[in-house]
Amino acid sequence: MERATTRLRSIVARSKLTMAPGVADAMAARVVAKEGYEALYMTGSGTAAVRIGLPDVGLLTMTEMVDNAERIADAAEIPLIADADTGYGNPLNVMRTVRAYERAGVAAIHIEDQEWPKRCGHFAGKALIPAEEMENKIKAAVDARHDSDFMIIARTDAYSVEGYDAALERAARYVEAGADVIFVEELRTVEQLAQVPQRFGVPALYNMGGSGKTPFLTAAEIEALGFRLVIYPNFIMRAAIAAMQNVLRELKSTGSLEEVLKNISGYDERHELLKLPEMIELQRKYGISAVRYGKGS
Repeated sequence: MERATTRLRSIVARSKLTMAPGVADAMAARVVAKEGYEALYMTGSGTAAVRIGLPDVGLLTMTEMVDNAERIADAAEIPLIADADTGYGNPLNVMRTVRAYERAGVAAIHIEDQEWPKRCGHFAGKALIPAEEMENKIKAAVDARHDSDFMIIARTDAYSVEGYDAALERAARYVEAGADVIFVEELRTVEQLAQVPQRFGVPALYNMGGSGKTPFLTAAEIEALGFRLVIYPNFIMRAAIAAMQNVLRELKSTGSLEEVLKNISGYDERHELLKLPEMIELQRKYGISAVRYGKGS
């Protein structure tokens, strides 16, 4: 069976754009895979929201992020790109981070040049480490991986701190240090974005964030600019929040869920997604007593 790392590297090498919807838990990962996507993305801000109910301001540890990534990678069965924040320390910490994500079954990570504690890329108040320090982190990440197909994505948050030219200069240095993919965060215009895929000798990643700062483009428009990867970090989560609110408000106002039933997944559909039929077959295979699943679960 082809490794997830090899598969991701292969699809990124194509001229075609690969869309990676963002997820924060294993169930969402199953939904993405079932809908036929070739890759998915573990959002750091989404992980913070799901795990601790707080914003992405550097509160999660490396082990918490890796634990979430392992669950998602195992459930999805398609290549996972994961947020690894700043690598959680100096170059030696980055080496440990790379190996932990690799063992978790992740196909690629991105690390960024912010100071720790970091902030979401679309938040104000970010601070950067020196470019030389980030170069050494990337070199350490490349040296640490056991699988040469495990991809190191270098992200720079320099645009909102040092300006556009500085962001491109940092990106060039990170590519020279060995990054497999470049990720220039928070660019504001199509003209700025168009420079990234053309300027560097490695594939470029586009972040379709929901803050309104980055141009809201279609996949076809992003592909036309030359990007190979696009991530959609938190749109699934935002859709889920709205859906949960609708159900709860209907229940609170009417005392009934009859009206929402037509807009939610069916009982059997949920259990099919979660592989209940396969679990039942395995129970039979291994002589486990049959378990009755009623409509109340």
